[in-house]
Amino acid sequence: MLVPGLAYLIINNYLPLFGLVIAFKDYNYSQGIFGSDWIGFKNFEYLFKTTDAYIITRNTILYNGVFILLNLMIGIGVAIFLNEIKNRFLSRFYQTVILMPYLISMVIVGYLVFAMFSLETGFINKTILPWLGISDISWYSEAKYWPYILTLVHIWKSAGYLCVIFLATIIGIDHEYYEAAKIDGATAWQQIWKITIPLLTPVVIIMTLLQIGRIFYSDFGLFYQVPLNAGALQSTTNVIDTYVYRSLMTLGDIGMSSAAGLYQSLVGCVLVFVSNYLVRRINKDNAMF
Repeated sequence: MLVPGLAYLIINNYLPLFGLVIAFKDYNYSQGIFGSDWIGFKNFEYLFKTTDAYIITRNTILYNGVFILLNLMIGIGVAIFLNEIKNRFLSRFYQTVILMPYLISMVIVGYLVFAMFSLETGFINKTILPWLGISDISWYSEAKYWPYILTLVHIWKSAGYLCVIFLATIIGIDHEYYEAAKIDGATAWQQIWKITIPLLTPVVIIMTLLQIGRIFYSDFGLFYQVPLNAGALQSTTNVIDTYVYRSLMTLGDIGMSSAAGLYQSLVGCVLVFVSNYLVRRINKDNAMF
């Protein structure tokens, strides 16, 4: 029974590792992977010597850092709220509504955002701003607004996934803990702080470590499709993934793209080990390994 899963894991995750050699080569389609010239770390130099290196690294880390923090806080809060809803129909309804954005394609999300912020027909410009007495804003040429827009869009789309995971954990907590707390006179707020959150902590730590491992990766659709690849917004929407994509489309340099992917993976791996080590020093039982 394990064979299909193991076969998928090997084919999808391990066989492609042989392609890492491309990151150290001047890849030539006619010569193939092993026939292409070896150039060492020159592909990595392209990433670090470019004038945009600081901007894309800063944007990637700051965005993902904020995303991790807000998603965890909102996911935990909403999960606790849903657990307090005793009506089964309403509980399922709210779970569906919260999870639905996670299942929507980022292409569709991009058009929904455009419907909100379009200069000519957008809901914000044509309905909200006139009501507030504010003139129209050209959202797609004003970079300063997009850190907030992208953060809100990401939370709206992704928080539901963590919420469902946390809710499943909370539902699995033995109700005898809560009954004993009620007998001792604990309020609902005290039960959350003294029972729910401590028992939820191991899952929160695991999900945080997994997200830290991908802190150098970005949701490509969020940073490319949602801003509609607007050049005026690239100072605040350009991250490592979009930069590599634009460079690959312009230069066609597969070696450089592979180097960026390897760099992201190595940094993520190191961050997971370091984070897990720190967690292990504090509480060995909460560590992932």
